[in-house]
Amino acid sequence: MSERLEEETTEDLDAQYDEPLQGLRRTLRQVLDPELGMSIMELGLVRDVDFRPDVTEITMIMTTPFCPYAPALIEQTRRVAEKHMQGAVKITLGKEMWEPSMMEGGPPTEWGLY
Repeated sequence: MSERLEEETTEDLDAQYDEPLQGLRRTLRQVLDPELGMSIMELGLVRDVDFRPDVTEITMIMTTPFCPYAPALIEQTRRVAEKHMQGAVKITLGKEMWEPSMMEGGPPTEWGLY
């Protein structure tokens, strides 16, 4: 009986966080990489989202380590997320190196990558 309660609790928690996460993911599609013209979600730049009572933390990466648009892209992501979440959002820059395989559906064929 306790296993069933644990399953229900886990499912309830998943459902509790799934809707805010999906809504935030949809909202972040508005944030476009100015150089590639694709959303940060399509590019796979958002690596993690952590919902806490006082702040939502988004971990993201850039397509290149010295991306000249990084400050603007991070700020735009924070503003769009704060508006959606109606609360504080902290952006953390991850250390993971971006690669085209992180893109939704992989890189476009016109990029010539295999």
